[in-house]
Amino acid sequence: MTAAATYVTLFVSAFLSATLLPGASEAAFALFLADGVGAPVLLLIAAVTGNVLGSVVNWFLGRFFAEFRDRRWFPIKEAHYTRAVRWFDKYGKWSLLLAWAPMIGDPLTIVAGALRVPFGVFLLLVSIGKLARYLFILQAALIWLG
Repeated sequence: MTAAATYVTLFVSAFLSATLLPGASEAAFALFLADGVGAPVLLLIAAVTGNVLGSVVNWFLGRFFAEFRDRRWFPIKEAHYTRAVRWFDKYGKWSLLLAWAPMIGDPLTIVAGALRVPFGVFLLLVSIGKLARYLFILQAALIWLG
């Protein structure tokens, strides 16, 4: 696989992982680092950018489609939505630093849109959280690889 294909693959994996579709961007990121395919900084940029843009899609879903959450086609179940609203009510916009977390992260980003968190604030907090997660993976991989 060429370096360009690696970055695109990682970007797509990270994007899908941030939406409600299944993905394993952390595993792909670690695998590419372990295989020495591509520059670590460019892999980091591809992963973070894809993951943040996937969360932006979720924010727009929440902002413009949350009123349809009782419909079968809505991407998250009512129970997950309600849990995310409770979490958001308790911790406020700062909970977006956990947008990377399994099970709660995707609903949080949708709820942020539905609750009309300003886009700039949303983008900053989600980016910080997701960058921190991938930096942790990068550091762990570099330590593990020696």
